[in-house]
Amino acid sequence: MTVQQHSNRTLRIVSLAWPILLGQMAVIANSVVDTMMVSRFSVTDLGALAVGASIYVSVFVGMNGVLQALSPVVGQLVGARNFAGIGQEIRQAVWLALFLSLVGCLVLLFPQPLLALANASPDLTAKATQYLRTLALALPATLGFVIYGALNNAMARPKMVMAIHVSALLLKIPLNALFIFGGLGLPALGGPGCAIATTLIAWLALATGWLILRHHPFYQILGLFGSGFVRPQWSAMKELLRIGLPIGLSFFIEVTSFTFIALFVARLGDMVVAGHQITANFATLLYMLPLSIANATGTLVAQAIGAQDQHEAQRIGHAGIRLAVIVAVSVGLIIWLARDSIVRAYTPDETVVAVALPLFLFIGFYQLFDAIQVTTSYILRAYKVVLFPTILYAAALWCVGLGGGISIGLNPFGLPVPTMISGAAGFWFSNSISLVLLACGMLWHLRRVQRKARCD
Repeated sequence: MTVQQHSNRTLRIVSLAWPILLGQMAVIANSVVDTMMVSRFSVTDLGALAVGASIYVSVFVGMNGVLQALSPVVGQLVGARNFAGIGQEIRQAVWLALFLSLVGCLVLLFPQPLLALANASPDLTAKATQYLRTLALALPATLGFVIYGALNNAMARPKMVMAIHVSALLLKIPLNALFIFGGLGLPALGGPGCAIATTLIAWLALATGWLILRHHPFYQILGLFGSGFVRPQWSAMKELLRIGLPIGLSFFIEVTSFTFIALFVARLGDMVVAGHQITANFATLLYMLPLSIANATGTLVAQAIGAQDQHEAQRIGHAGIRLAVIVAVSVGLIIWLARDSIVRAYTPDETVVAVALPLFLFIGFYQLFDAIQVTTSYILRAYKVVLFPTILYAAALWCVGLGGGISIGLNPFGLPVPTMISGAAGFWFSNSISLVLLACGMLWHLRRVQRKARCD
């Protein structure tokens, strides 16, 4: 194997990863824009946004994960040059998105049982309800765009998805200003105004994606249009659900593990939770980098598998993991050296700074293992292997990460815990250990899967 071949594989991954990264950052920036603008309207509306957004994200993340089953399915069909099969899978995915939307919309339209858990004031609850009911109108469009994004990423065409996400972000700012603060004869709606802006943009993004699929010559080979009414087919739906449900569950496990850590850390006081929140927010931004490498690597591995080239699939997988490791080690060192400047960019409060600084040791350390586990998990998805990674996520993140964090950070059993890993640091220490176990478990299982694939 020549250096040139290694370099070519790495360049292919990078060329796919950077548009995915920018698109993901634009999506995250939407919530940042919402928070910054609503915080200037009222504290109640900001609280309603926080509660409503947490419920919406919990609903959306699981359903988004189910539809991500399209990525390995379409990727393998691309490698096999079975373009008609891609069109069939997309039509069935649309049916699946409609069924998921029906379930999700019912939750968003009647959120009272979930809102009751927050035990918030009547005014905040009313605004959160209005926010969620408005987003019920956005959910079908949002899930529809997930299909468009998964199709393009699996076909190694992520740039248009990125362009739509960035354009949506630029449009979000003036629409938010209009609906939150009022103008052009419209009343000021506060937090629920964000949901109106999100809904309009979601349908506009879906319409843009539909027009591109309908009229761009590249997609004509898929036969997406002109076949008349197509009924839902259980066999195709079953395959998507077989892959998608474990992926959706793994997404849910990741989100809830960090959500519950925040809830438990809140018991340690306002200053501690503030320091934790700064660390968690920065860690989320950093996660987008290995996630984009993982996404790009998974796409190319799936295409190689579809082309029946198991050796190339393995080489691309190794190249992706190697790239993720190099980036993670570099980022980890930069974080550690620049930790003081990073934290002070978030807050001038010296007490919060003192809480956050030690926690940056953990995110600097676990970058390596987080990058390995997420890249390996996406490679396993390319092989359509999803059940074992989901079980591993549950055992590592819920049992070791969250359970260990409670035992060490809150120390309900009176253990002799060293000071440097007590309190919030205990949760970050346990989470770091869980990611080490995840990385080792994923690599071990990937070797078994690749060995079996070569022998078949």
